[in-house]
Amino acid sequence: MSKAAMGLRGWLSRMSTLALSIVVGSGAYAAALSPTVSGPVTGGNGVSILFGHTSFDLASVGYARSEFFIESTASSYLPAAAIATDGKWLVAPSSQAAYKTRLVVNRPVNSKNFNGTVIVEWLNVTGTVDASPDWVHTHVELIRRGYAWIGVSAQVVGLNALKLPPPFGDPVRYASVVHPGDSFSYDMFSQAGQAIRDNSTTILGGLRVKNVIAVGESQSAARLVTYINAVHPLVKVYDGFLVHSRIFPNGAAISQAPLPDVTTPTPSLVRNDLKVPVLVFNTETDSGGVLARQPDTALFRLWEVAGTAHFDLYGLQTGATDTGKRDSVAAWFNSMLTPPTQPNPNHTCNLPVNTGPQTYVLRAALAHLNRWVTNKVPPPIGPRYETVSVQPLQYALDANGNVRGGIRTPAVDAPVAKLGGLGNSGTPSCFLFGTTVAFTQAQLGTLYGNHTRFASEWTKATASAAAKGFVVPEDAVDLTLVGVQSNVLK
Repeated sequence: MSKAAMGLRGWLSRMSTLALSIVVGSGAYAAALSPTVSGPVTGGNGVSILFGHTSFDLASVGYARSEFFIESTASSYLPAAAIATDGKWLVAPSSQAAYKTRLVVNRPVNSKNFNGTVIVEWLNVTGTVDASPDWVHTHVELIRRGYAWIGVSAQVVGLNALKLPPPFGDPVRYASVVHPGDSFSYDMFSQAGQAIRDNSTTILGGLRVKNVIAVGESQSAARLVTYINAVHPLVKVYDGFLVHSRIFPNGAAISQAPLPDVTTPTPSLVRNDLKVPVLVFNTETDSGGVLARQPDTALFRLWEVAGTAHFDLYGLQTGATDTGKRDSVAAWFNSMLTPPTQPNPNHTCNLPVNTGPQTYVLRAALAHLNRWVTNKVPPPIGPRYETVSVQPLQYALDANGNVRGGIRTPAVDAPVAKLGGLGNSGTPSCFLFGTTVAFTQAQLGTLYGNHTRFASEWTKATASAAAKGFVVPEDAVDLTLVGVQSNVLK
């Protein structure tokens, strides 16, 4: 055994007693540190930098955007016992380092419109900049229900990008931010949640916070899995979690270079002894989610949604301008009939990208999670995808080429296209974007015969999805009317 391995083994032995006392003892880590908050941030070009966000004026929907810095000392963590697949990971604080990061805040202007829940998104850094995919996919539901949303720059690559010249950053505005490395990201995320609870007067303009829910998509979902399993039991900052698109079967590293590398097992399940609810939302692309499947419990739900891809046209393009009006639903419907291969200037794919129903089911997932947290009412249990094989991943398909099983919507039960999450290629990220194969007029004619029959099938499928709780009522109304008023077979 190497000296480094012997040293780590000895450290684990010394720390196990301390970690056990943290979890079952005096409650020394019952809450995270409360960092210093400053802002609203001004300076530089006067605009907070955030990619993958909505582009319309928030004031037009009664919201305001602001930005704050938080700073303190954060801890990294190392295991105090073996890290097993079941997710019941015992860790203890290790080294400490100073940090200064930022929070981007979207909140209702009128306090009477605030529903009491703050959604805290672990900003995604797959593109080496901070992006907010969960705001984009859920903002219509967030705005109409009066949530506050806060994006946290939790990871080093995203925070450091803020110091780049425009358009990626603003070196004047963000000159003072400091990130000690992603080993410290978990405690930084805890402290962000604690700051929201302790400083709502500053951060949220005096809104009274009742619940704080953490969300994260893709690589951020992997960070959240590790956070839930290892760190949440120590600090208990968040009231619930939405883990969106587990493309990886394991959690993110607990610790990483330049600190000791501590990876997590494959698969990494979500621990089943939590006191707060967790909803995992997976698309067809998310092969890691299939490998990490686990049973639903009183505080765990796994939703697998048919016809969806890891990221789709709504997230890449149309969601940016969606203010919640019915015409945006019509635009979504029409995109299934004429799907693009180039969803934005940065990506050109070999096949038309997925135009599926992810946003509508994700909005319902968020609504259920908030009800679960607030009123202890659990979400409906979702059926699993039917698979031919798991490795390599191959789904069982229905007669129209759509996946069998999973959560159903009119997009797959009264289809106008074949929607999938696998099989695209082109520029590097296209494999995440899934596929759409629009039905020809001949195929639609064979399937439905005429518009009246299509409208009837579409309406019935929408009503079924809404009755089962997988589409919220407002969206069900819009989806029904859009299908009835469409030009399919007219």
